[in-house]
Amino acid sequence: MQGKNVTQAVSNVNEIIAPALTGFDVQNQSDIDRALLALDDSPLKATIGGNATVATSLAVLHASAADSKEPLWQHVADKYDCTPSIPLPEIQIFGGGAHAGRRVDIQDFMIMVPGASTFDEVMEVTNEVYFAAGDIMQKRGKLAGVADEGGWWPSFNSNEEALETLVSAIELAGEKPGVRVVISLDIAASEFGENGQYRLALENRALDSSGLVHMLGTWLDNYPIVSIEDPLGEDDPEGMLEFTRQFGDRVQIIGDDYLVTNAPLVESAVAQGTCNAVLIKANQAGTVTEAISTFRAAQKAQWGAVVSARSGETEDVSISHLAVGLGCGQLKVGSFTRSERMAKWNECLRIEEILGRDAFVGGQPLAGTWWNQKT
Repeated sequence: MQGKNVTQAVSNVNEIIAPALTGFDVQNQSDIDRALLALDDSPLKATIGGNATVATSLAVLHASAADSKEPLWQHVADKYDCTPSIPLPEIQIFGGGAHAGRRVDIQDFMIMVPGASTFDEVMEVTNEVYFAAGDIMQKRGKLAGVADEGGWWPSFNSNEEALETLVSAIELAGEKPGVRVVISLDIAASEFGENGQYRLALENRALDSSGLVHMLGTWLDNYPIVSIEDPLGEDDPEGMLEFTRQFGDRVQIIGDDYLVTNAPLVESAVAQGTCNAVLIKANQAGTVTEAISTFRAAQKAQWGAVVSARSGETEDVSISHLAVGLGCGQLKVGSFTRSERMAKWNECLRIEEILGRDAFVGGQPLAGTWWNQKT
């Protein structure tokens, strides 16, 4: 299995975690999560593993919802005193970076449809754009397959060619770029940079922090980009500060590798003036309580928050319920294909049928000014 099975995680749950949690009240999520953390004091949960802790923590959340006789999203909303809403999706059209054999350096080229009036409408529009992109690439001989998270696996000559093609796909789908449909990027700069030096392998080009900031700024000027994730590396706070200083009033700047779903890191970034939004990954934090703490830190700072999946997902739909229950406003789970991705989008459709179309956040201002600027 090349180390990609869950045998050790299951063993750790059965042999280490289960005995330690016997007797806890299932409604005391924070106490249980503290007990989980006490079993593994390593910074990266290397002893019993994040897969074991997050699976247990989420199982407790599901169990407490069942005990309360509530759907999971409602239970989250009640437990954490939030107003539930249907989130605006970020949906991958082209996969790059580590998700697509590094055929392009940028990790995710995505669309958002904040101009839609319902989640169902987002799915319909995304369907048109996704397959329009595939048709364009097929005709141009640029299609290499499907990437790790379901987006098209591209064969471009430059990173910007992906942006140009995405704009063409939006237009082919009958949309005007920047009106109902906008672009979101995950640069994942840590994947091709170190110590403020970056190398775009596709273009055989080296950039320092200021060069990368300038390149991305040019993209922001030329394309309808409203959200950008990890524009600089996790070890480049000066670069992230400069990017936020220049563009933080016009675009959502999300920290993922830079903040790793960690509340103290969010608080530090707020104080420093880097980023204005955070990616919330329960399976990156390791427990539900840690993920919620990170969300609370973002809320307190009036930052945006995006509940997110990761590579190597299953068909578990817990994060759809977390995004709805927290009312965080945004959800990122990959592309419009692959069952482990579509399961989460489909769960949001089901919840929308219960909550009603008015619960969808599209067409409304999100945290910060980025959407207001673009409309």
